[in-house]
Amino acid sequence: MTEALDWWRTATVYQIYVRSFADSNGDGVGDLEGIRSRLDYLKDLGVDAVWLTPFYPSPMVDNGYDVADPRDVDPLFGDLATFDRLLADAHARGIKVTVDVVPNHTSSQHPWFQAALASPPGSPERARYWFRDGKGPDGDEPPNNWQSCFKGPAWTRVADGQWYLHLFTPEQPDLNWSNPEVVADFHRTLRFWLDRGVDGFRIDVAHGMAKPADLPDMDPRAMFNVVEHANYYDPRLNNEGVLELHEGIRRVLDEYPGTAAIGEVWTFDDEQMSQYIAPGRLHLGFDFRLALTEFDADKLRAAIDRSLAAPLSVGAPPTWTLSNHDVWRQVSRYGDGEIGLARARAMALVELALPGVVYLYNGEELGLPNGPLTEEQSTDPGGTSDMQGSRDVARIPLPWSGDMPPFGFTTGQRTWLPMPVEWADRTVEKQEADRSSTLWLYRDALRLRKTHPAMSGDTVSWEDAPPGCFVMRREGGLRCVLNSSDAPVDLPPGEVLLASSQVQDGKLQPNAAAWLV
Repeated sequence: MTEALDWWRTATVYQIYVRSFADSNGDGVGDLEGIRSRLDYLKDLGVDAVWLTPFYPSPMVDNGYDVADPRDVDPLFGDLATFDRLLADAHARGIKVTVDVVPNHTSSQHPWFQAALASPPGSPERARYWFRDGKGPDGDEPPNNWQSCFKGPAWTRVADGQWYLHLFTPEQPDLNWSNPEVVADFHRTLRFWLDRGVDGFRIDVAHGMAKPADLPDMDPRAMFNVVEHANYYDPRLNNEGVLELHEGIRRVLDEYPGTAAIGEVWTFDDEQMSQYIAPGRLHLGFDFRLALTEFDADKLRAAIDRSLAAPLSVGAPPTWTLSNHDVWRQVSRYGDGEIGLARARAMALVELALPGVVYLYNGEELGLPNGPLTEEQSTDPGGTSDMQGSRDVARIPLPWSGDMPPFGFTTGQRTWLPMPVEWADRTVEKQEADRSSTLWLYRDALRLRKTHPAMSGDTVSWEDAPPGCFVMRREGGLRCVLNSSDAPVDLPPGEVLLASSQVQDGKLQPNAAAWLV
């Protein structure tokens, strides 16, 4: 019984970007019924659970992360009855369902924010958000120097002269979590979905909910903390008060045995990460270090060691991911083309050999690269004019079948983001017929991960390896060999269970990985 309730400690979770997975009604946008129609694909893939990105009523300024009503379904995606059918059918196939929740902010169209705009400064309606007077003689300067995580100041002025805080777009005003009404309403949202039978939550911006009351200035260099793996002073995020908020969320989930919450936590401070996932707080916390590490065996080994240390210190499982809707796809990050695909396949075996929890992003099992988009085609409010910062390149709809776009994604002619004709060889249909495909590599790896006794233990150790390589060993006996060098290397003795490229004469090719016992 305990093992069933602790499913989340070793799960493989598949992130579904709802508008890009499968479209059931021909409008070119993925929806809940589309997901329901493809549940057998997910069962055959071998995942334990899915994470659904926001499907709530929204103006869609940030593709659903600007939520106007967190306790309903946007008609673009279906309705509550459709969600209930999807949940029941997933459970019938042994697949858990977790949903995205967005506690840091609401849509500017949320009834609360509309009431705040219609109310005077100092009113209870404004106390749910961060309204402040500006600086300067006329209050025409923002209250502090905080920048939006997208672009520009994190403050917007309203007609009566006050300013409101938004860490993302102006259409996503930040909630004030020091207000008990905000806390109570979010707990109500959690219970709404838990009562319907969901198995847990992914908490968006889980590190950003609490702000210091005096709103001190940030170090401008903190805008590059993620890129540089740095920790410049940034009072916008990772404030100590957020831990108490997660303790409150955990108490709600503890009322529903067998449910779990994972936090989107952007930090490279190991002690800070361990505090988020300490007992009584988040069950899991995303560690993005592996996703942000280049394809180099020594650097990847160091990233794995660091990412294991924090959760193990507090008795939590590590959580691994190589991509999501905010990160470029692996194939493109690792060099694009054949070399990018080879490295992405190798990294899939590295990730799936690790202890703990793995999150996959829809389409990575097909070896999809970023899609080619122009600035005009992108809908990403956080994107840049040169498209180097656009997240939409990793959000192109999935190709299911056929030789031309829309590749079975929709019965219509157009998709919300255009699909490249070059993906004809990456469709599910084509890859299911090819036993050497990336789809079959993932299926085989997930089957072995779930069933092979060598995949046991909470830690890893390292054996001697040639330069540019590593040999990682699980306690159960599995060895994962990665060759990030430019030359073939001899594999250690043992039976090869699975390899990302063909093993020739006992040698592992460059940009490849293999599992041995």
